[in-house]
Amino acid sequence: MSGWVACVDFGSTFTKALLVDVQDDPGTVLASASHPTTLDTDVLDGWTACLEQLQAGCPGAAAAPVLACSSAGGGLRVAVIGNEELVTAEAGRRVALSSGGTVVHVGYGGLTGQAARDGLVADHPDVVLLVGGTDGGNDEVLIGAARRLSMMRWDGPVVVAGNAEASPRAAALLGQAGVDHVVAGNVVPQIGVLSPSGARAAIRQAFLEHVIGGKQLSASAAFLDMVRGPTPDVVLTGVELLAGGLGPGRPGVGDVVVVDIGGATTDVHSVVALDAEEGALSRQVVAPTAVTRSVEGDLGMRWSALTTIERAAETGLVDAAELAELTHAARERRREPGLLPETEPERAYDHRLAELALGLALRRHAGRQRVAFGPSGRLVEREGTDLREVELLVGSGGVLRHTAPSVAQRVVRTGTGDPVPGGWLLPRSPRAVIDQRYVLAAAGLLSDAHPHSAYRLLHRYLAPEPEDPISGV
Repeated sequence: MSGWVACVDFGSTFTKALLVDVQDDPGTVLASASHPTTLDTDVLDGWTACLEQLQAGCPGAAAAPVLACSSAGGGLRVAVIGNEELVTAEAGRRVALSSGGTVVHVGYGGLTGQAARDGLVADHPDVVLLVGGTDGGNDEVLIGAARRLSMMRWDGPVVVAGNAEASPRAAALLGQAGVDHVVAGNVVPQIGVLSPSGARAAIRQAFLEHVIGGKQLSASAAFLDMVRGPTPDVVLTGVELLAGGLGPGRPGVGDVVVVDIGGATTDVHSVVALDAEEGALSRQVVAPTAVTRSVEGDLGMRWSALTTIERAAETGLVDAAELAELTHAARERRREPGLLPETEPERAYDHRLAELALGLALRRHAGRQRVAFGPSGRLVEREGTDLREVELLVGSGGVLRHTAPSVAQRVVRTGTGDPVPGGWLLPRSPRAVIDQRYVLAAAGLLSDAHPHSAYRLLHRYLAPEPEDPISGV
């Protein structure tokens, strides 16, 4: 059907699909499907199983064009090499996260020393992001890192996004050694400015050309044709559309935070308008941005269940009486990642794990406010992103989608409130919803070719008007 589009997410555990109307009733979900991701055979086998489910509910679904995103096979692994730890390396880390990657390595000062080079190799990145030097500033580190990658005969793609005057020379060194590379705009063109868009697009392109094809997840070229980007990047695109809307007459909902609780990681995406003080470039060497993503690799429901409990105990979110019981439950989930809770006590353990993962991830993503004393007396210091005025908090992940809406709402609301001990600037009283239909990824996929349908999809299932209640909210 030319008026339908199949939106597919090839996840690390499950492949999920939505059939969306983009013509007669734009933004309506006609059918949904899921199947375990088939990494042991061909990743398209899982999609074939999903398509059979969609076809059963909507004959003609097989004729719909397919748009897909993927985090299968480990997703996108990014290494960042910059000048200074707290400036360009940090800027590169933020850009890599916003592009949908998991940052597996951060180096600074170039690649001087065998230990630095060995560490880069050991972390097995899919893409290396070279940053460093403001435009017209230091060029030694960027060129030196490119030279050393050339000498190593680096066999993966490199994105050069540093000093604009030095980038052509760095690219020439890489090219002479046959290293795949692309030049993007400088992520820190001047102190206090963060410009992520060029590097973010280049990383996404490297993902499509090298990661999707290079991991040999499918023998069919159809997989390459389907995939538009890494899942986290596509989801963040959906979050941006939800927050900002499509211009006059189609407004966004304002400040938004999305927490996606997975088996291995808990991801937080936020779009928060910066006030004049937060946006003052003179105050920070790496400027804050309205769009932010963080990935917490030690917080999750299965593979990272044990470290979730450990981190919660370290921060005082779990007391001694609860610790032993939760640790036992976490070890079971670590041993058996496919565990599905079938009893009320088992479900209660999952809900508590989700509360802890969400609470910790939000604290790490948010800013913090503290009282300090200096020469001028008592001062209030603030760092990070202030989430207190966020209007919409969206919970995502299987643990929330596959539980009663009232319970899922309660889990999400545990990460809100004011004041929060420790000065964390968490959402005070947002409206909490669950992405029950998994529409954020679908909206991100539809946003280019079918922006109105993407907009309607988000507002139909995540932000309906009070007089227009939608199932799953």
